[in-house]
Amino acid sequence: RTVLAATGLVAALALTATACGGSSGDEAGGRAGPGASRAADDADGKVSLPSDLTDRLEEHGIDVDRWKDGGWKDWDRDKWLSEAEDFVNPVIEGLWKPERMRAAEEADKTVSTKDARAAQGVSDPEPAPVRAQAEKTPYHDHAAPVGKVFFDSPDGPSVCSGTVVKDVNHPGRSNLVWTAGHCVHAGADGGWYRNLVFVPAYNDLGKSESELSGADPAEIAPYGNWWADWAATSNGWIQGGSESGGAGAPYDYAVLHVQPEQGGKSLEETVGAALDVDFSAPSAAAAGSMGAWGYPAAPPYNGLRMFKCLDAPGRFSLAANLPTMYRIGCTMTGGSSGGGWFRVRDGRTVLVSNTSIGATDNTWLAGPQLGRDAEALYQSMSRTHGGS
Repeated sequence: RTVLAATGLVAALALTATACGGSSGDEAGGRAGPGASRAADDADGKVSLPSDLTDRLEEHGIDVDRWKDGGWKDWDRDKWLSEAEDFVNPVIEGLWKPERMRAAEEADKTVSTKDARAAQGVSDPEPAPVRAQAEKTPYHDHAAPVGKVFFDSPDGPSVCSGTVVKDVNHPGRSNLVWTAGHCVHAGADGGWYRNLVFVPAYNDLGKSESELSGADPAEIAPYGNWWADWAATSNGWIQGGSESGGAGAPYDYAVLHVQPEQGGKSLEETVGAALDVDFSAPSAAAAGSMGAWGYPAAPPYNGLRMFKCLDAPGRFSLAANLPTMYRIGCTMTGGSSGGGWFRVRDGRTVLVSNTSIGATDNTWLAGPQLGRDAEALYQSMSRTHGGS
């Protein structure tokens, strides 16, 4: 039964990609074209920003031109914006070149076997490892909603995974991406990360590093770069999350609203696919098989190819007073953080969780249950920032 359910999950995800308009062949359909830039150059060659973003930067004492000239590299704690309403992410065209993307380090958040086994919450036995399987190429035909999230942290360029999700208030025109909280915000001891960009169907043909040497940027980012103009994560993550260990993991989810660096269509129209989010928070026993997709970057992987793990979830909790998470066997490593977990509900593939933490020996992954608080975050993002 588990095998059949897993097979159905893979088929449903592929159908989601193609039935919503994903193209076939070697060329990814709907690639970002040479249209007007989100942040156009003015007569002096400087990048002009929307007035509301300029105002927000000035409110925090941030000079726009200095920021773009490298001022964003100042991670002084007193200047590191951390409150939920303080997110700013000015577009810096050309920052995320292919070589910078390949150099990005994984945002790894792991729990030791000892700590996991000492958990005081309700947890099922540790699952057997499930070896991650490489996704078929081209990715835009087989897993179109999946991509990579790039950002800068105090440690340098970093990378996670993410998923294009539908915008319930703007059907067919979603610009929303689901990922992990620790891929956008450092948690209790830090603030918002910077230069957040989503790249759907990254390295669409799954080429090796040598094959990508000198490759056209369109091979790396077939649909272009999508800059986050707003991000939202849970208060539980902002107030209690940490860059390592399990702190904040049950609240480790986030939503990005993105805009293209080049072009004018919505993300969903451009990619041709988006998934509904399942906020019913089914129990592990009732959820059926789940699949986790992402771009693992820590050894033995290198972040260039998309992988997936399919398994029946179990319960996982680090403390009795914390919400229970899902856990599946999976050998994916750091870099897969934020990647969507999918299940089939009423014949459709839906996003039910995202990768938050994993074992230090890379044998399992755990993700939060998405209930009322997650839905409220999503609805707020959709109503306030969606559709534009």
